[in-house]
Amino acid sequence: MSGTLEGRVVAVAGAGGPAGRAAVRRLAAAGAVVAAADASQDRLDESVAGAGADRVVEGRVVDLLDAAATRAWIDDVVARHGRLDGVVHLVGGWRGGKGLSAEALEHWAVLEPLLVRTLQHTSLAAQEALTATGGRFVVVSASGAGKPTAGNAAYAAAKAAAEAWTLALAHAFGRSGGDAAATILVVKALLDDTMRAARPDAAFDGFTHVDDLALTIAGLWDRPSAELNGERLWLTPQP
Repeated sequence: MSGTLEGRVVAVAGAGGPAGRAAVRRLAAAGAVVAAADASQDRLDESVAGAGADRVVEGRVVDLLDAAATRAWIDDVVARHGRLDGVVHLVGGWRGGKGLSAEALEHWAVLEPLLVRTLQHTSLAAQEALTATGGRFVVVSASGAGKPTAGNAAYAAAKAAAEAWTLALAHAFGRSGGDAAATILVVKALLDDTMRAARPDAAFDGFTHVDDLALTIAGLWDRPSAELNGERLWLTPQP
């Protein structure tokens, strides 16, 4: 990657989680103006502070389950900066069980809003602005979406739905004739330093460190849209 995103404006949804904090740091270090959103003020403050005082990171508490609030956030970013070059969707969540049972419906009730509806609201709010700039939309999925088990049925189904929506956005970008791209990054699971410190002897085989994920995200602007739009990029060995 070229190492610079000077002049780019990138929105990060779910900026307060481990992956979100890593993405905010990397994007800001590369020179982007980062519009960071999270549901928690405390997590958001930590993310903004972690980027460094000399970086341009704007934090805003946004309920991404509220379509109007999500659009107001994106519209405000575009109005103040005149453009939007990227949206990174890192709103996460996980639920699992021992088998396929009624419990899976309870898991679905939690995961569908987090993993699917926030993605829908964010992509719809940003689609026009990203089309105008030839921007990037990226979501993180899981290898388990393509190989669900009885225990992770709700999680896999939600990830698969998020992938389908992202591919539909990619189709819309393709029909626009521009250079915008919607991309799915596939991981087995994500790893951060807190997890590693808690289990120093664990191998974490196939896991993707959040710093490596962030590096991949920042590099998307260096790649042509033909390599990215509607593509699944595997950051773990593909089964």
